[in-house]
Amino acid sequence: MTDALNHYKLVVFDLDGTLIDSKMDLVMSVNATRRHFSLGNLDAPTVESYVGNGVSALIQRALGEGFSGEELAHAIDFFIRYYHEHSLDYTKLYDGVREVLQALAESGIATAVLTNKPVRISNRIIDGLRLGGAFLRVYGGNSFETKKPDPEGLLHLIHEAGADPAETLMVGDSTVDIQTARNAGCPSCGVTYGFQPETLSDPAPDFLIESLPALLPIVLGAQAAK
Repeated sequence: MTDALNHYKLVVFDLDGTLIDSKMDLVMSVNATRRHFSLGNLDAPTVESYVGNGVSALIQRALGEGFSGEELAHAIDFFIRYYHEHSLDYTKLYDGVREVLQALAESGIATAVLTNKPVRISNRIIDGLRLGGAFLRVYGGNSFETKKPDPEGLLHLIHEAGADPAETLMVGDSTVDIQTARNAGCPSCGVTYGFQPETLSDPAPDFLIESLPALLPIVLGAQAAK
């Protein structure tokens, strides 16, 4: 385990299952897409298990086998348009998110979002939840040539923040985030309240927390206890 030495300059957050509880809107948008193709609804845990690798992977898994490339492209387009319109119907911040971001900002620690969700929808949600301007950058699954767990986006953020990998903490709810951190040479923190806590054992994160406020003692060290 990495010691909390209060040496972090940058904290990079995943979005779904880490900062925002978007389960209901994702489930409803996936099922709207399935109904568009005359398929029945999936239950929420199944949809949640498909989240994390970007829209294409989500829809491909949600539709199953037997769809041509053209049909799949149409389904992805339908999902993106539907979800863009409905991404704030039920989505909310997890408890303590606003307070944690404020505490990090007051301590001079930069924060950013790196998600595999399309960046336009990500920014719409962040702005709609009144977090616009809270982050150094918000990057999505279409911001770079690659997606998490490829480290390209994380390394780009590290460079922009003027930090080193050892000074950067990646926070997320799934193995995708933990592997991204490993690939970039960064420490990582898993959250157990998100979509895929069962994936956080391999590889294991450096830290594991049950609520986002528990991040502050890790990042701020002794400051958080005052």
